[in-house]
Amino acid sequence: MKKILITGATGGIGKEICRLLKNDYDIYVMGRNQEKLDKLKEELPSLEDTFIADLNNRSSIESFLDTINKNNLEFDILVNNAGVTQDSLFIRMDYEKWSKVIQTNLNSNFLLTNFFSKQMIKKKWGRIINITSVVCHTGNAGQSNYTASKSGIIGMSKSIAAELAKRNITVNCISPGFIETEMTSDLSEEQKKLIMDKIPLNRIGQPKDVANCVKFLASDMSEYITGQTIHVNGGLAML
Repeated sequence: MKKILITGATGGIGKEICRLLKNDYDIYVMGRNQEKLDKLKEELPSLEDTFIADLNNRSSIESFLDTINKNNLEFDILVNNAGVTQDSLFIRMDYEKWSKVIQTNLNSNFLLTNFFSKQMIKKKWGRIINITSVVCHTGNAGQSNYTASKSGIIGMSKSIAAELAKRNITVNCISPGFIETEMTSDLSEEQKKLIMDKIPLNRIGQPKDVANCVKFLASDMSEYITGQTIHVNGGLAML
């Protein structure tokens, strides 16, 4: 079976991707919390291996990549799912909040994609799937750092897709809308209703809605799709 690496695997979307793909691929996961990784392994014992790395720390990422080299691991599919927020109105945002989000969401994506795309080039086959966000396209008050990081991934993905297409490697983004995860669990019922009133399908998305799209893009059914952003938002933003 093909090998797939999923970052941010202990979050709601990451877990659902693992659950949905567990019978079709050899799954390896990365996270920054060992306890959560251990729980995920207990829930899904079929996982091949778990890796701990802090995507905000370049040395941690490079240590992880050294481990990959030492174990002669090669991946066919990379799902860059990890992401953090450090919300603040722009005029109050300090450089630390800005740089942490850019490093974790965008710079780490570059480092991982740059490394694993070279493996895929040798095989002349690969899938790179980047999880972004609807707010990249609409903007969102208090999230200038987050939208900048995720928008940067979209632009980067298009350029990489153009470069790697001749090697039978596709690069695509999935842009979720409001998905029911830990990040949205603090919303009140009133806040959820206000959100749902803006969504034509009249419901907040579930992690499986994003995972289904990952499954499609990872498969041969998507072999003629590259450089694209697929929007999974229930019609919230029709782009």
